[in-house]
Amino acid sequence: MNEWLVTVTEPVIVALDLIALVVIIAGTAKAVWDMLRFIASHTRDRHARRQIWMTYSHWLVGALTFQLAADIVESSIAPDWDSIGRLAAVAVIRTFLNYFLERDVAEVRELQKGSEV
Repeated sequence: MNEWLVTVTEPVIVALDLIALVVIIAGTAKAVWDMLRFIASHTRDRHARRQIWMTYSHWLVGALTFQLAADIVESSIAPDWDSIGRLAAVAVIRTFLNYFLERDVAEVRELQKGSEV
């Protein structure tokens, strides 16, 4: 493998993983803050609680996207079975999370349409 390719891609992998970590931390902090505000408001609005978790899942999908990008770059310089397996696992997790998130968004839209009529 060309040394220059490894030299260039290693910092990119670290940067993408760092971005994913920052996104996870920021999303988790926001979800905790929103949940504490929700609890303090003493409301039992299921829609508001669901919106908090849906927003948090958007953050997680974003972080998984950056992790997937890092794994793709890593597999391009070190295509061993371990890195390919990790890439496949992140892709599957992201796909399932995205599927269920989109299903929940569609369900919330239908509930909102029903309440507006």
